[in-house]
Amino acid sequence: MAGLATAFGSGAMTNSFPDLEEAKVVLITGSNTTEQHPIIGTRLSRMQARGTKLIVADPRFTQIAQIADLYLRQKPGTDLAWLNGMMHIIIRDGLADENFIRERTEAFDKLMQKVAEYTPERVEEITGIPREKLEQAAHLYGEAERAAIVYAMGITQHTTGVQHVWQCANLAMLTGNIGKPGTGVNPLRGQNNVQGACDMGALPNVFSGYQSVASEAARQKFQQAWDVEHLPDQPGLTIVEMMHALEAGKVKAMWVMGENPSLSDPDIKHVDAALQHAEFLVVQDIFLSETARLAHVVLPAASFAEKDGTFTNTERRVQRVRKAIEPLPGCKTDMEIICQVAQRMGASGFDFASPAGVMAEINHLTPSYGGITHERLDTLGSLLWPCPNTDHPGTPYLHKDKFARGLGLFHAVDHEPPAEEPDSDYPFLLTTGRIMFHYHTGTITRRITKLDREVPACYVEIHPQDAQHIGLDGHKRVRVISRRGEIEAEAKVTERVDPGVIFIPFHFAEAAANVLTNPALDPVAKIPEYKVCAVKVEPV
Repeated sequence: MAGLATAFGSGAMTNSFPDLEEAKVVLITGSNTTEQHPIIGTRLSRMQARGTKLIVADPRFTQIAQIADLYLRQKPGTDLAWLNGMMHIIIRDGLADENFIRERTEAFDKLMQKVAEYTPERVEEITGIPREKLEQAAHLYGEAERAAIVYAMGITQHTTGVQHVWQCANLAMLTGNIGKPGTGVNPLRGQNNVQGACDMGALPNVFSGYQSVASEAARQKFQQAWDVEHLPDQPGLTIVEMMHALEAGKVKAMWVMGENPSLSDPDIKHVDAALQHAEFLVVQDIFLSETARLAHVVLPAASFAEKDGTFTNTERRVQRVRKAIEPLPGCKTDMEIICQVAQRMGASGFDFASPAGVMAEINHLTPSYGGITHERLDTLGSLLWPCPNTDHPGTPYLHKDKFARGLGLFHAVDHEPPAEEPDSDYPFLLTTGRIMFHYHTGTITRRITKLDREVPACYVEIHPQDAQHIGLDGHKRVRVISRRGEIEAEAKVTERVDPGVIFIPFHFAEAAANVLTNPALDPVAKIPEYKVCAVKVEPV
């Protein structure tokens, strides 16, 4: 969001799913799409069957990489270099959209000077991608009538995550592949209502609709609507910063809703120590997660099937959720819990009779949701924001005639290595991710017998060459050690990873990959570097 907002003025997926199907070429990077976003993965597979070309860039040979027309295998943490290399070739070979650049963008000269340094030969040295494949990818994308970029957390969860997103925006603007069907820069959200939560201001620096807390006009608007005298003009803390603040005693209490940081956050030994340092920890969830076991108070929440409301998915599509069953005994919806606690603390304005009342306030205070009412959703099924009024049909793709910020802004960026690189003590690069049969911290999926039967335990993917080098031989388990901790898991010897790289899924509490990961942060978005850290591996 931070990257796209500075480049385009808006931090959301630019195109809708049906619209995406008009693409002639799709560049997929940092996304194990068919396993982690299977509905979108199915669309992409259907598109390929109809002639759309798929370019996949990923350090791991994933399922979507297996069906790609062109697969680029970069070293983890080198995405800035190969994206610069693609742009170098596009400019060199006259594939840039000069009219689009001249009429709709700014700062192109700085980009052009920077990417001139990234020849295919230099990019191959940095990334390991053969120059011939890089040339092929640049021409495939640059010559396409309509080309789209799809990415996920494989490029955002780095200390250079914002810069990676700038690079995707740069590539789209360079070729004029933005503001029309079948194009765009399309981040895939990691969970079903992440987009909606962000839209509603569940971020430290904005109110709903991305209205900045630094804006006096925005603060006055919300102060008047909420009948309060003062709202902060400085951003709050991100989650890793909250953990540091808990440990330092600067934050006394924490309320965790539907999240399991004891498994999902980096360096989780430190996370657990910080949570145990809290004077008061409340966890609101549907199961007793690892985090909930540390709480002073657990609030049993209703699941998605037990409540009414809306979800906003990754394509900005707002959809109605309708209660299928009554909440289980002792459980309440999130809205009821928040409103009742607020009322008992003496707050006013939390007397909503139903989710429709909350949506009415959203319509009033959030311009992009102004025309998205429950009544319209009941009739139309769904609407894509921005939808400013009840006569508006919704917006299938963004930035049609101009960017939200006016002109699109190019950013010239250099390759920067990860915060932690291999050395003689920790010679392997660890990258983490999800697998098809489990979801996030396994709080739900590992309670489903059939899913847990498919993959019941953690494993480590390691290249045959490395397995031989460490003397794995007949051993079935390995110990993986980083500067922050160690875990043991089953070894899977496979060529899905390169020599020197190992992969661990992060769903398993008994062998939690995030014991190992690095809490180093992107300086702008403050996202941790989950995708790269240095480890050593030894047989058990």
